[in-house]
Amino acid sequence: MHPMTPAPYRVRSRRPDRADTVTLALEPLRGPSPAFLPGQFDMLYARGIGEIPISMSGRGRTGAHVHTIRAVGAVSDALCRARPGDVVGLRGPFGTSWDVPAAAGRDVVVAAGGLGLAPLRTVVRELAAHRRRYGRISVIAGTRTPMTLLYPRELTRWRLAHDIDVHVTVDHPDQDWPGPVGPVTRLIDRIVFEPRRTTAFVCGPEAMMCAVADDLVRRGVPPARVVLSLERNMKCAVGRCGHCQLGPLLLCLDGPVLDYRRVAGLLSVREL
Repeated sequence: MHPMTPAPYRVRSRRPDRADTVTLALEPLRGPSPAFLPGQFDMLYARGIGEIPISMSGRGRTGAHVHTIRAVGAVSDALCRARPGDVVGLRGPFGTSWDVPAAAGRDVVVAAGGLGLAPLRTVVRELAAHRRRYGRISVIAGTRTPMTLLYPRELTRWRLAHDIDVHVTVDHPDQDWPGPVGPVTRLIDRIVFEPRRTTAFVCGPEAMMCAVADDLVRRGVPPARVVLSLERNMKCAVGRCGHCQLGPLLLCLDGPVLDYRRVAGLLSVREL
């Protein structure tokens, strides 16, 4: 099939996560699901509306591609309204991945902001599945309000069943919120890691990622070991249209997962 032609996928399951967020498991109508690596993304097509890039948030038991989607525009809203049995288009997977095995023997920090926890979910699941290969593992996550936090039960399970240190902060607490308030960077003081032997995986709003990366590097984590998932306006996903260009990089091909040593200077350039 031509790389610009979406393949038909059926919605196998739909789970509402929050009022505006759902998780869809998608299976191909023809043949097996293509394999993907944590951190890669698919282009999802809502028939007659358009196409958007969405990172994988998991793999179903039958090999289905799992995506957590927040309704923020016409295409994402249409995808969020899809029901089991509906058909959507899918191209992919595309892009670079989180190299989780390369962190073996090291402490690991997973830092997420908002919907950035979705693509990092695959990282934590990989870490949990091979827990003995890694040192101390910490997950720090920020969200707007307690009601917008993704995967609260899974966060609890990571902490209790897999010896993972989990901390969550919110921007706007409600009267029942017992935890920290403020940016994700405030949680770095709450976790324990040896900077020189730490790998960090970071995903979220760009300002949040830069703040976390800068903080970790100041503490001694090597910039090459701070790995970010960058987001731009991806249209073709095959390096033809140039919409996702960041300096000399095309994020659909060179990214979206890149280490901070490579992109720190590019992210410091102010966009016009």
